[in-house]
Amino acid sequence: MSAILSTDDLNDFISPGVACIKPVETLPAAPPQPANEVLEHEVILDGQQANGANADANAPAQISLTDCLACSGCVTSAEAVLVSLQSHSELLHVLDQAPGLRVTRQSDGSFGVEGLENPDSKLFVASVSPQTRASLAAVAGRGVSERDAGRMITQLLMGPEGLRAGGKWNNGFTWVADTNTARAACLVLGAEEAMGDSIATKPILSSSCPGWVCYAEKTHPHVLPHISRVKSPQALMGTLLKTTLSRTLGIPPDRIWHLAIMPCFDKKLEASREELTDAVWNGSGQPGRGVRDVDCVITSKEILMLTESRDINFFGLPRGPVPASLQTPFPDPTLHNFLFPPRPRCGQSDPLAGTSGGNLYYTLQYVSARHPGSKMEAVRGRNADVVEYTITSAAGVPIFKAARYYGFRNIQNLVRRLKPARPSRMPGATRAVGGTRKPVGKPAGLEYAYVEVMACPGGCTNGGGQVKVDDPIVMERKGLESKPGPQEQKQWLAEVDEAYFSAENSEFDVGADGEKHSNSTVENGVVGGISPSYIRDTLAHWASITGVDVDRLVYTSYREVVSDVGKDKTANSTERVVQLAGKIGGGW
Repeated sequence: MSAILSTDDLNDFISPGVACIKPVETLPAAPPQPANEVLEHEVILDGQQANGANADANAPAQISLTDCLACSGCVTSAEAVLVSLQSHSELLHVLDQAPGLRVTRQSDGSFGVEGLENPDSKLFVASVSPQTRASLAAVAGRGVSERDAGRMITQLLMGPEGLRAGGKWNNGFTWVADTNTARAACLVLGAEEAMGDSIATKPILSSSCPGWVCYAEKTHPHVLPHISRVKSPQALMGTLLKTTLSRTLGIPPDRIWHLAIMPCFDKKLEASREELTDAVWNGSGQPGRGVRDVDCVITSKEILMLTESRDINFFGLPRGPVPASLQTPFPDPTLHNFLFPPRPRCGQSDPLAGTSGGNLYYTLQYVSARHPGSKMEAVRGRNADVVEYTITSAAGVPIFKAARYYGFRNIQNLVRRLKPARPSRMPGATRAVGGTRKPVGKPAGLEYAYVEVMACPGGCTNGGGQVKVDDPIVMERKGLESKPGPQEQKQWLAEVDEAYFSAENSEFDVGADGEKHSNSTVENGVVGGISPSYIRDTLAHWASITGVDVDRLVYTSYREVVSDVGKDKTANSTERVVQLAGKIGGGW
């Protein structure tokens, strides 16, 4: 098992529900060659190998990412899956394959691409999550903010002292985008989905956590109609970069290599979903094995492993902008202003928004903006990771109810509440059985309209790929001599959260054409520092320049994965080959 995925004692994923079926679900082996002498009976002592036994019978199972997605034997546990691709080693391998493609601007303002004659050359682009920046800012310490850490990551990927300083071809990344830009679009789309007539069934459950989505697809398919169809910020950013660059530069999507830096190992699995490939936006519109919108995902922890592999001191990298000579304008001016605004968009400054992107909080703000004089009330559940929110009108009438459920223990309670009742098989019975029982004599009240669901307790800053307090680098920089305990871990998470909320929010935020808007909850149509009209106009422009319907760009789909573990496996060899071939094309 990969050392990356096994060194930490994580508690943010459910362990495999059954044994992994990959070692036994293999193609039929060739029949053994007849031996000169065959013993009718053979005595094998304890621990002794039988004569002629396959030497590889007990070899470690090599489980690739594709195997895990095709298999339906486990629930999900990114810490228990051997991910052979999507690592910092794979990133270095791709960088050293061939010289990178170079985007040039012509005298007439158009853009061209140099180096296409080499089929192995790629155009390198990256996107970075705010949780990753917060984790590395906490590791750096000494007053390093989330924005400082972001500039250091950009220097690593694009700057002269980063990856460009080494490797076979001195390759670096052409653009490094902030996923907060895609997050702004996801927040608006999610709020409109919760407020309007949506394909998803109420209550709508957030979909930006891949661990939660994988869990639902494999174990609770009854909740799939409730899951939001809006892509996660990582997925939306991947689609935006691949579609725009492919169409504006006139190059195939497989010549664009997109790296995402995330706080969670399960994001690697999300990137490999067939629903997030060019088969959807560049083909039939149906999920399939095409070019992925996100080619590789590495985590916050793997950034430090990357710098160690190239002998780069991450904490010594400049905290200023990359030199202008290494900056290239994005081919489309409108999307350039969206991805790289003149003034950075606001991050999350309100702790009530949480550390997972603020889907729920923005939806509550969006609802309040449409009901002047309304008030928001919060009631904590049985633990800090369960909170219920109610928006009441000026007259005191509840108009919107939502909740936050973090951690799989709480998620299990949520899915039980959503489980539909089944008809009773008892003769003459008129009531259905199962589902959630309503308290007798208690008014039903307003049901949830929206629920923010995250697999990790405490949210995304506590993701499995974040740097932990017991990491040797953290212990060295903090001067810790003994292994940190639970209290130190709690204090460390507080430092990461503090860095997450340290984004230098100004009094104003940028809307369309660089115009400034107040960050107040509602002013001039701006909600929570985001202009929904600007987001809609940008999405419409994106659809127009790519020639792809906006729904195919911003929405995704989910499907039930039925486990075959424990079922009849007496099929002959030919049938087994056909079954396995069919499973390879499956989902999760």
